[in-house]
Amino acid sequence: ALAYHFAELSSNAGPIRPGIVHRIDKNTSGLLAVAKTEMAHENLADQFRERKVFKSYLALVHGGVERNSGRIEQPLARDPRNRTRMAIVRGGRGAISLYKVRRRFERFTLLDVEIKTGRTHQIRVHLASLKHPVVGDEVYGGGRDNTVRDPKLRSEIRNLGRQFLHAAELGFHHPISGEQLRFQAPLPADLQHLLDVLAS
Repeated sequence: ALAYHFAELSSNAGPIRPGIVHRIDKNTSGLLAVAKTEMAHENLADQFRERKVFKSYLALVHGGVERNSGRIEQPLARDPRNRTRMAIVRGGRGAISLYKVRRRFERFTLLDVEIKTGRTHQIRVHLASLKHPVVGDEVYGGGRDNTVRDPKLRSEIRNLGRQFLHAAELGFHHPISGEQLRFQAPLPADLQHLLDVLAS
C-alpha cells in the first residue's frame, strides 16, 4: 500500500519492507514510522536505537491491576521450550515497560504502556508476567479469555480476533529540522466497541 501511494520510499529495510523503520506485533493496530529517504531512515533508526523515541500503547488486560503505575524490567529472549514465543529469560535482552492505569472496569484494566525498549512481544510478555495478560492474546493469555463469565462479553472478545493492543502515541525528532514531533492514533472501532461494552 505504501509503495502504491508514494513514489519514493527508503530501501534500507529491503524490497519487502520499503520505508519501514520499525515494526509492531501482528494483530496490533496503531502508529508506524515510515521513511521516504535513506537519510531519514538512518536518522530515525538511530533515534530508536538510542531510545530517543517515545512509544506509548493502550492495552486492555485481564484483572484489576493493583498499582496505579509501575515499571517492569525483565530480560526477554526466545522461549527455550517454544521458539515461536518470547519469554522472560535470564541473560536475555534488557526490556523496560512503564505502565499507568487509565481506566478500571470490573475484572479488567485499561493501561497506558510506555516502552523504553522495543523487544519482540515485549508488552504482551511483560504484562502476562504480572498475571494480567492482554485481552484477546491467544499466545500469552494463558486461556484467560475463556474464563470470562459473561457469555456476551466472552463472545465479544472472541469476535475481536486479536489482542487489545494499540500503538497510540509516537514521538521523535524530525530527521532534518530536529523539531520534536508527537503523533496520536485514536482507538480503532473494534477496540472502542469492546470498551463501550465493558462500560455498559
